[in-house]
Amino acid sequence: MSNVPARTALVLGGGGLKGFAHIGVMRALEERGIRPSLIAGTSIGALIGAAYAGGMSVSEMEARAVSLRRRDLFRINHVGMLFERMRSPSLYLEEPLRDLCAAVSPQGTFDDLKTPVLVNTVDVERGTRVVWGLPGLCNVPVVDAVYASCALPGFFPPGYVGTRSCIDGGTIDNLPISIAALGADAVIAVDVGSFEVERPRDISSQGFAAIYMRAATLMMHALQARPLAEWSGPPMLLVRPDVGRHHWFSFTHAQEIVNAGYEAARTALDRCGDALCDGSGVYPRSMVSVRVDRDRCIGCGTCVALAPRVMALDAQRKAIVTATPLQWSPADGDFVQHCPTEAITVQLLDGTRRTTRPMSDPTLDTGETRAAGR
Repeated sequence: MSNVPARTALVLGGGGLKGFAHIGVMRALEERGIRPSLIAGTSIGALIGAAYAGGMSVSEMEARAVSLRRRDLFRINHVGMLFERMRSPSLYLEEPLRDLCAAVSPQGTFDDLKTPVLVNTVDVERGTRVVWGLPGLCNVPVVDAVYASCALPGFFPPGYVGTRSCIDGGTIDNLPISIAALGADAVIAVDVGSFEVERPRDISSQGFAAIYMRAATLMMHALQARPLAEWSGPPMLLVRPDVGRHHWFSFTHAQEIVNAGYEAARTALDRCGDALCDGSGVYPRSMVSVRVDRDRCIGCGTCVALAPRVMALDAQRKAIVTATPLQWSPADGDFVQHCPTEAITVQLLDGTRRTTRPMSDPTLDTGETRAAGR
């Protein structure tokens, strides 16, 4: 059994079908005897978290994930698109997603759940976040809140939870760590949706849906980066499965995605040790070396603006690193990928291991990265 506090909150982020990695994470936690005292989720994180809290086994969730097909979820809203056109509430019909939520979510209200669950949504009319399952927000059907949290704007119609019209909580907060941390002694957060901002090829030619999802990913990444970098709550284990190469709605790699979650959780738990019991900040941590290619640096100052404690400009207006090596968590180093000329490189100092990904996650892979490009 891993040494984690009894009051440990599990936070599952949104990310389309990349969220199947949450299932693998849960398997890794079970193997170590870790049972969260609370589960919070957004979108598919809410769906999987509610299913788990309702008693569905990891094996059953995995079987459902592997067997899911596109026709089970996406059916074009032909009537709405034809007759309502721009006034149609969504590109896809509500029923398939609603049926999926009903099939896996526990019956009844949040008050009926043995393990507390928080489902993150956004009230689209009031423009405010509503986290169902909090005190005063429990007497609603769990399935209604889960559907609303999964209702990606434009793709699916908003869902009514009580009297509120709600949409995907990722619109405001894709990884609801702050609300989940209230009363918790530790947090395990699983980010599958927005930490890797890789470069797609010729995104402008892939259609409006691809452009929309790209914009949503960038938005979620920006909204999420600062709360993680400035985290001052209880110690957090940040798990980031290697699923960035998969599309948000990739139905053909479900098993691979589940396995990625399992391996990422095992690695993070091994590297974290007992830090969740007596530490603070975000884990796991690694020693890294940061350097700047002066020939590439144009002196724009973006890195200094984003990371003034790490970067500065010298007399020639070239970026310099004020201190290296550094101890970084997966929440550090987001500024690296914003360098417009890819002048900043980061290398792990953990034996021979180096990184090939943006330093929003310096704990995986081998090789070296220059800013955001692989």
